[in-house]
Amino acid sequence: MGKKRIIQKTEKELIEEREKIETAVKKESKTPVVGRLTEGRIYISSSYNNTAITLTDNNGNVLAWTSAGAIGFKGSKKSTPFAASKVAEAISQTIQKLGIQKLAIFIKGIGSGRESAIRSLAARGFDITGISDITPVPHNGCRPRKARRV
Repeated sequence: MGKKRIIQKTEKELIEEREKIETAVKKESKTPVVGRLTEGRIYISSSYNNTAITLTDNNGNVLAWTSAGAIGFKGSKKSTPFAASKVAEAISQTIQKLGIQKLAIFIKGIGSGRESAIRSLAARGFDITGISDITPVPHNGCRPRKARRV
């Protein structure tokens, strides 16, 4: 096969590439935010396998999201309360960058990361206006199977 050659970039090319990346980062996100946001909603979805947290504005437009898997936890470690608290810390940094002070928290699911995510968000000093549990609960369940006749 022979020797592999690696193309070396000059300093001028590296600087131009870095400037392109910086301008792309400075551009606004896809959802335009009018003025300065002060209120937001946090949706915590905690299952047996993972914990996902989504940040939205009051209209429901998603501003940011993260999960235990996205942070780097793998396998059964994703469903731990420690992973949920780390996810909450990661999303709280984004909240602080956006300048949001008031949060309404909506929790869905029955995983082990529910409380630890709320506790770590509260420890960050946000003004929590409300906590709601929106876990779907069946009222009467599915129709039972027909009786077995022998």
